[in-house]
Amino acid sequence: MGKLRDAVLGTGLYDEGEDPDYRFSLANERTFLAWIRTSLALLAGGVAVLQLVPDLGPRWARVALGAGLIVLAVLLAAMSHRRWRRNERAMRLKVSLPPTAQIPLLAYGLGLAAIGALVAVLLVGSPKP
Repeated sequence: MGKLRDAVLGTGLYDEGEDPDYRFSLANERTFLAWIRTSLALLAGGVAVLQLVPDLGPRWARVALGAGLIVLAVLLAAMSHRRWRRNERAMRLKVSLPPTAQIPLLAYGLGLAAIGALVAVLLVGSPKP
């Protein structure tokens, strides 16, 4: 249970290496918070698609688009903590920052969501008078 606690809370992280310049740690934290804001926006978009736009294409298209946005939000939120922790550790050990999978995930995920939204809009057809 100790390893899980350390991974989630970041404890144990501060036992290795040296304290980096606090400005870098704060910048890392701001980046983490930016990823969390992005995740919250995706979550809100997914809920909106599922609950607030019943006329956006067939139900299956809305469910696929809304659920996809929510899954993307969950993945980004979870990955943001991992990224923060890995970057903090790298700074403490004075090694290169590790690469991230979040950027391509967000880019391709939003690309797919945009295609899904386009499909849903095209499937609506012209509104009835």
